[in-house]
Amino acid sequence: MVTKRVVIVGIPGVGKTTVVNMVVEQIKKHKLTLESVVFGTLMFEEAKNLGIKHRDEMRKLPVDDQRKLQIKAAEKIVMMKPDFLFVDTHLMINTKEGYWPGLPFEVLRSLSPSNLILIEALPHEIISRRTRDSGRLRDSAEEDAIDKEMEIARGMLNTAAIISGAPLLIVMNKENHIDEAAKRILKALDVI
Repeated sequence: MVTKRVVIVGIPGVGKTTVVNMVVEQIKKHKLTLESVVFGTLMFEEAKNLGIKHRDEMRKLPVDDQRKLQIKAAEKIVMMKPDFLFVDTHLMINTKEGYWPGLPFEVLRSLSPSNLILIEALPHEIISRRTRDSGRLRDSAEEDAIDKEMEIARGMLNTAAIISGAPLLIVMNKENHIDEAAKRILKALDVI
């Protein structure tokens, strides 16, 4: 089987990682080989060499340094060859210079995704999830700012689909309905 390299994206607080974990559990039940990587975690491993001590400090780095970290993470990912490879990442990083794409051309070219999936949630649910997540240093935001982030995310995903040729899927992750979001993804990937 050719590796299905599935890039799953979403703004912070949509519940992306939770949905990915549920999808991964279901795929394992079908006895398919699978790897699931968090792009930011791979970048953070490289960033430690630059003296970065917390993952959220990376978005404060100059864009050129972030780009180098992205490419190093992408190079590690393409070496993985399971049936399914899930890459959990963000479409953009809010830097002092503006929104930096999480999947710039050179990263998309390296990853060569087979599928692009955007997880979304309602703005008030995103704010609530960000507030509850004490393990991360999240920027606070109002609903109109969340709407703007999601609009930018959709634009970046559309562009990524055009560049990569991969189909894009937008999945709503409603509060307490993670199973529905996971099922939609599994159907799109022909697992169920």
